[in-house]
Amino acid sequence: MLVEVGRVCVKKFGRDAGSAAVITSVDKDGFVSIVTSKRPKARRCNIRHLEFLNTKIDINNKELLNKTLGISNKKE
Repeated sequence: MLVEVGRVCVKKFGRDAGSAAVITSVDKDGFVSIVTSKRPKARRCNIRHLEFLNTKIDINNKELLNKTLGISNKKE
């Protein structure tokens, strides 16, 4: 199944178009909650606005999540 928690995808439309995203929860009405590299706060997104990749990660592993999205946690 492509629409599942932890699936890595690319946002096709909207403000975050072209950025990597990870699904954090699945709703019944054709929407999912995602986090992206541009806006790391979870929010709803229509599944038709996503292009799914073959990669799936554990969303509880924050280090792997940040690495997948390309977010650096360097404190300067």
